[in-house]
Amino acid sequence: MRIRRTAREWATDLAVTGVGVLLGAFLLLGELSDSELRMPLTERLAWEAFVGGAASLAVLLFRRSRPVALALVMIPFGLNSSLSIAMTALAMFGVAVHRSWRVTAAVGGTNAAVIVTLFSLDSSAPPERLEGILVILLMNAVLLVTGMLVRSQRQLVGSLRERARQAEEEQRLRVEEARHLERERIAREMHDVLAHRISLLAVHAGALEYRQDAPESERRAAGVIRQCAYEAMEDLREVLGMLRQDPADPERPQPTLADLPRLIEESRAAGADIALDDRLEQEPPPRIGRHVYRIVQEGLTNVRKHAPGAGTRVALGGGPATGVTVEVRNALPPGPAHSPMPGAGAGLIGLRERIDLLGGRLEHGPTQEADHLLRAWLPWSR
Repeated sequence: MRIRRTAREWATDLAVTGVGVLLGAFLLLGELSDSELRMPLTERLAWEAFVGGAASLAVLLFRRSRPVALALVMIPFGLNSSLSIAMTALAMFGVAVHRSWRVTAAVGGTNAAVIVTLFSLDSSAPPERLEGILVILLMNAVLLVTGMLVRSQRQLVGSLRERARQAEEEQRLRVEEARHLERERIAREMHDVLAHRISLLAVHAGALEYRQDAPESERRAAGVIRQCAYEAMEDLREVLGMLRQDPADPERPQPTLADLPRLIEESRAAGADIALDDRLEQEPPPRIGRHVYRIVQEGLTNVRKHAPGAGTRVALGGGPATGVTVEVRNALPPGPAHSPMPGAGAGLIGLRERIDLLGGRLEHGPTQEADHLLRAWLPWSR
């Protein structure tokens, strides 16, 4: 994948190339001051402009993206001009910055071997040129070491940044986990204490409401207390749900009893064998319908987890006078004796809390007919 350079990277590359041009110009001035030039001055300047310009453009364009290829192409021409000497050294610097030390050592060794070989084969070179070759080798070595130091520094900074990022992420996760556990603890304590007390209040108020020997005013007051207690349990359930909900999750619309056929169809599409027997006298209140949906959803989830492919029957029944009965019955999978819905802890715990807050009942486990039954009863108007 091709990565575009940023404006800052372009500025850096232009600056590095400019330094190389200045270094090449300095080398060129040293050669021009020599009384014995190998070619006329005009031709030498034209040659420097052509070869040096091409080398400078290549360094500018490919120093980051293809440093090894750039260096290998420029190595054979590294002694052809002063600018090409400087640009080849910059190409070595690019290899050291952007590639591993093994690649850097291989390319640097190749460059040194080519320089020494070309000097050895040039029988017309004066002995004084040996000093220039040593300077070129030293310049390349310095830039290689500098590039490796730059690479090492960048890796160190990147490693420190990654460690800092990981530490921040781990700290954030620890804080979120601690917050979630605390919210769970508060919700469970509220359920264990308040739900129990409110349920007792509703039961006693209901008993007083139906006492025939109690005065009418007391029976009406008891009915109001019972109704308020059930409403308080519903409010408590919503508060507990908010405490247990992940604050990072967006609030989603709650399903209703009207969404139950879609849930059944989705399970059938996934390969489940489900029969729905709806014998409700009329549609229950929205709150009760929402709980009926959740009960069936939990039952089907447990069937998928512990008895995949087993035939399942979902039955709904009841009315305003008798309440709502929900049953999810499935065949037990073959194997050893089954405990009451093994491994279904968290879902059934939450389901039982939901039903308790409504004043309902929940039972589940294997039956004498060699199948598993999840049955819940809910009051009609809570």
